[in-house]
Amino acid sequence: MAIGRHPGKRRTVMTMARQYQIDDLVDIATYPLDQPNSVAYKSAVAEARSQLQDDGCAVIKNLLRPTAVKIISQEIIERKSNTHFSTSKMNPYFHSTKNPEYPDHHPVNTFIERSSGFIPGDSWDASLAIDILFRSEMLTNFIRDALETQAVHCYADPLAGLTANILDPGQQFAWHFDTNEFAVTAMIDEADDGGLFQYVPMIRTPDNESFERIQKVLDDDCSEVKTLELHAGDLQIFRGRHSLHRVTRVPKTSRPRHAAIFAYTAEPGVIGRVERTKQLFGRVLPAHEEAEQRRVRSDSLID
Repeated sequence: MAIGRHPGKRRTVMTMARQYQIDDLVDIATYPLDQPNSVAYKSAVAEARSQLQDDGCAVIKNLLRPTAVKIISQEIIERKSNTHFSTSKMNPYFHSTKNPEYPDHHPVNTFIERSSGFIPGDSWDASLAIDILFRSEMLTNFIRDALETQAVHCYADPLAGLTANILDPGQQFAWHFDTNEFAVTAMIDEADDGGLFQYVPMIRTPDNESFERIQKVLDDDCSEVKTLELHAGDLQIFRGRHSLHRVTRVPKTSRPRHAAIFAYTAEPGVIGRVERTKQLFGRVLPAHEEAEQRRVRSDSLID
């Protein structure tokens, strides 16, 4: 059963507006995003590419300045009342009902508790550090270069483009796949314990769902599972469409875990699916309904 904290109208938080520059937020000395021809920039791109090629995941350590982490943390905390929390049992494809076309002991019919929240995209405005970072052309160019793709566009979804993932004490984000090819996460507030990012690199391909391997993971076989230590200020680039992943439970004695989620797409104008949008945000907008009517699948994988 979904539990939402959302009256119909978004709560507006009044703060002193300030126009942040990218060098206010990013450690430009270490990661010169403004100098793409520099040795340091090319080295950072090469390292990210190497990590992505190895297992579909790259971590750019301490990309954000400590002051930026504090600013974004405060922006998240000020809007935390906008969070849509939900608790439900889901399979890795975000379905919550049994599918009789598959056996009982099968990933499609294996349901695990997901209990976490998201602050939706319409909670932010253009003056905020989190929004400026998300839309920075220098950052998107770096992500494009790391992914070795022709273009990276801000996800056009009005709710899911820029979000904050909230795991309060006792909550977890169960094993799942993403619907978009890649996701970018900035760790802002770490849990004292738990809240670990775990993944199985590239467990499925466009031609192979790998149900048997996935079921082993769901049955607590950790032989293929990798655990990633993310610290405040780290930026993660992750190919989540093909890599099974989760965030482990945050203990009840811990402080919350907050992460900024920057969603990008290879093509412009992409809007999320109606069903998953309802699950994550408790509502949809007309843009989601319109996009659903004209949607074209990019692959045949379950989602």
